[in-house]
Amino acid sequence: MTKILLIQDIYDLRTRKQEELDFYHRELEKLQLKMNYIRVEMDLTNRIIDMIENEKITDLRDWLKPESAKR
Repeated sequence: MTKILLIQDIYDLRTRKQEELDFYHRELEKLQLKMNYIRVEMDLTNRIIDMIENEKITDLRDWLKPESAKR
């Protein structure tokens, strides 16, 4: 028995595929946004680690002490 394809079936298939593609595109955009946030956080973390490793951070307690207390 041969199956007859109706043009409406083909249109429906196309519509479902387009909806599926749209869904995955929206999901991709969400994931890309999350990836960008993580990249920014990683950059900040790496900068903090670099500052600590190179001792570029001033101890605020020492900086806030009055001059008489430093001597």
